[in-house]
Order: sequence, then structure tokens, then C-alpha cells
Amino acid sequence: MHPQIRMPEPGKCPICGMDLIPLVQNSSASIDPDAIHLTPEAVQLANVLTTVISRQKPVKEVRLYGKVQADERLLQSQVSHVSGRIERLTVNFTGESVVKGQVLAQIYSPELVTAQQELLESARIKQSQPAIYEAAKEKLHQWKLTDNQITNIEESGSVQNKVDIVSNTNGIVTARRVNPGDYVSQGTVLFDVVDLSKVWVMFDAYESDLQFLRKGEKISFTLQALPGENYSSNIAFIDPVIDPVTRVAKIRIETGNLSGKLKPEMFAIGIVSSTLAGFQNNIIIPRSAVLWTGKRSIVYVKQPGIDEPVFKIREIGLGPMLGESYVVTDGLSEDEEIVTSGTFSVDAAAQLEGKPSMMNLRGGKTSSMPGMAMPGDTKTGNDQSMPGMSMPGNNITITCKEIVNAYLKLKNALTDDNTTDAASAGTALDDAFRNFDKTAITADQKKIFQDMEADAREHTEHIAQNRGNIAHQREHFEMLSNDIYDLVKTFGGGQVLYKVFCPMYNDGKGAFWLSESKEIKNPYYGKEMLTCGTIKEELK
Repeated sequence: MHPQIRMPEPGKCPICGMDLIPLVQNSSASIDPDAIHLTPEAVQLANVLTTVISRQKPVKEVRLYGKVQADERLLQSQVSHVSGRIERLTVNFTGESVVKGQVLAQIYSPELVTAQQELLESARIKQSQPAIYEAAKEKLHQWKLTDNQITNIEESGSVQNKVDIVSNTNGIVTARRVNPGDYVSQGTVLFDVVDLSKVWVMFDAYESDLQFLRKGEKISFTLQALPGENYSSNIAFIDPVIDPVTRVAKIRIETGNLSGKLKPEMFAIGIVSSTLAGFQNNIIIPRSAVLWTGKRSIVYVKQPGIDEPVFKIREIGLGPMLGESYVVTDGLSEDEEIVTSGTFSVDAAAQLEGKPSMMNLRGGKTSSMPGMAMPGDTKTGNDQSMPGMSMPGNNITITCKEIVNAYLKLKNALTDDNTTDAASAGTALDDAFRNFDKTAITADQKKIFQDMEADAREHTEHIAQNRGNIAHQREHFEMLSNDIYDLVKTFGGGQVLYKVFCPMYNDGKGAFWLSESKEIKNPYYGKEMLTCGTIKEELK
């Protein structure tokens, strides 16, 4: 029941009282003494799976969020080119469609009446004084009267008191700025019109993603308002300046919209699959294979030439994260076989046997309980307790405490206003969730945990990818704290925790966080308002 209990002679377990059984050791001289040997049955029960690694073409999938916007180049202001009084509007509301040449309004202008009289007078002497006639016509052209309007004035031989203002583009009226009877001067804007036959989709790209985006690269996107429909275009523009508040740069694509389905302010989700030029021939491994300690990244490698499941820990170097995989920069060779599922179970077995493990690369004997030596134990400098162990043999609490510890590191980084450490802690917390040993919980508990995990890992991903944007990290930390609270209430946290409430955050709505100490250190405001908060609950 408690495999961490080791005695030099037969006897009973000091925890549960059951008879101790002989420890079966592998006597094969070919097995590395630092490697962990598991039986086939243990491998099957822990769902340990291995994969032969290889070199692959690294493709980074970047997910972007944005909105549909009007093409700024197709925005038109319909202005009055003469001063006068608005007699009638033929377009009366925003959202109305107009076509080029359509009459938008009628205006009475004394200046225009005088100009028409000049035209009629010059028309009578155009044979002898053609320059005067052309000058009169040009004056009307400058006031944007069309050739048809000028011809009608000449043919009628009379001055028109009301002159039509016509549209110079196709599009949708987005603003009506005048009413009948208003007096306007030359250059006054009457209507704003936008042509939506082509639109922009503007995406927000965090600074950590900009290295993977290039102008001309293809981007696929979907719209929340149009499920099931897929669109694609090329990146037309990348903003060269980072917004100092949101810490994002705008990524613009241009797309046709003759159907009119794409409407400004619709939400869009874009995906760019970027090939990493600097890692063309590197080894790619699944994220599930990696145990991350904050400073080191490790994997378990299956020992070659041995039929039995024997694994040895190895520290590796990691490059960019590719969704559910990592680029390996050093530490692994092609065709090696590594553990890709059940990695945490293998590491737990290594800790129990005092072999090199994630928390203790040198190895060392594990005592039965933190700070408690069992009969027969010999204390050395390498003695290690099972990290995060509140009850011997309780794998659920062990794994939960890994999650809680990573969460507390994130909380402390935000308290110190340190976005870099917060991003690293976000990655560690994501890995802790991924490495949770689900074999130690019931089917009902597994369903509860998976629901928490899906929501929590979405927030940890945002925190990890937004290095430098502490406001965004704190927004997701608030929502993440709800998931961690539910996790601790359901499975335990392996230590005493305090639920602390800040009444000022989120425009006075308030937010809480979990702390390992009664001392108030606010992660939502950091040094700006460090002691704002009240303890609401103690969790044991």
C-alpha cells in the first residue's frame, strides 16, 4: 500500500500495519543503476506509452483574434461643394445603400444661382468669346456639377434654384450629418459612406507571436457569426508599432465581400501555420513527454537493447512550443524512444526508489514522510521527501500540490509585477495540469478534473504567451483562480491555503486569489496597492 516504506528486514508497515513484502530488484548488470525499471504490469496500469522520435518540419500554429472592419481606403465623405440651404434629403437614415450618381440631397445656393446666370450669359457669346464660356462651365465643374446637369441648364435656358448633390461612390451610409433646412458652407460633410464590397479583418498579435508572422503568409479564419464557413487570405500588413496599453500589434488581411456576409465588428478567429526557418531539421516531441521544473526540462528515455521497460531521466533543451509539441534543441537524438504518456507516473516511481527524478536529479533515498525518518533509514545529504506529499501514497494530493505550487509561483510573480516570471510560471502550471496522474482518481473525479483542466489551461496559455502584458495576465489569473479554488475544494491542495478577496479589482466588482500565507500581498495591483485584501476562507 505504501511503497515508499523501506525496511532492512521483514516486518509491518508503520502506517497501515500490513506485512512488508520482499523488494524485487532487477539483477541485470546491463541496466544503468540510475534507470528506473518497471514491470510490464505496472506500465500497463499507469498507461505508460513511448514514441520513437524523429526529425520533422517544425510548424508553429499561431491563433489570432480580431474583428471585421471597413476598408479605410473605401471610406467616402459626401460633402457640399457650395454653400447654401438643404432643401430636401433623399437619403434619410444610416444603413441605407446608395449607388454612384444617386441623388442624395437638393440644395439652394445663391452663389450657384449666380454661376448659372453667368453660364447662360456666356453661352450667348460662346462663338465670339469661347474662353469666357469655358470658364463659366469650369466654375460649375469645380462645384461638382455633372456634365448632364450643366447641359440641362443650357438647354432649359433658365436658372435652377435647387441643385442636386449626387453620390460619388457605391456603399452604405454610416452617418447622416445634416437635416432639411440646415445651412451648410462649402466643404461641410453631409453623409459618410463606406463601400463594403471589400473589407479588412484586423487581428491582434501579441509581441511573442510576431516572430512567427510574415507579410504575404496565408491565414485561415472563421467568424463566430457564420459557423461552418471557412475563409482564407494573405497577411497584407503588420503594424510596426506595439500598442503601449494592450501590448499587441495589428495584423491586417484584405478580403472580398460581394455577398455582404462580412459585417464590421464581427468577431474572427484566425490561424497561421508558420514554418520555423531556424529549426528546419530539429527533433519534435509531444508536450506530454516533457516534465518542466521551472529551470529544467526533462524527459524519460527508454534504454536501448533491453526488452523490459527501463527508463532513464534526461535533461533536454527546448525551442519554441508548437501547439501540443516542442522543438528540441539539444539532449535527444533521432530514433531514441521516449515516454510520451504517463511521464509523471514514471517520475513518481523514480522518486519512490530514490533514483534521479524531476525534483532530484542526483537521486537519493526517499523517506516515508516529510521530516520523518523510518526505522532502518540512514540519513544522508541526498535524502529527499516526496515533494508535495501530505498523505503517504496519496498520488492525487501529490499531483494537486504540483499544480498549487505552480499557481502560487504565478501569484507571487504578479505580486512582484514581474511579467517574465509570470509567463514562466504560467507554462509550469500548464505542464502541471497536463502531468496530473488521472489513473489515481475515479471516473467521476476524472470528468470533474477534465472540465477544470480545459478551462484552466486556456488561461495558463494566455498568461504564458503574454510576457510583458501584465494587465492581460492578471485578467486571466482572476479566472484561473476560480479553477484552482474548485480543484483544491475537490481534491485538496496538500497544504493550508487562504482565500483572499480584493474588493477594488475589476471596477469594484472584486476578485479573489489563493495564498499560502495570511500576509496580504495583492497580485492584481502589486506594488501599487500591495496590502489591499481580506481573508475570506481557510482551506485545509
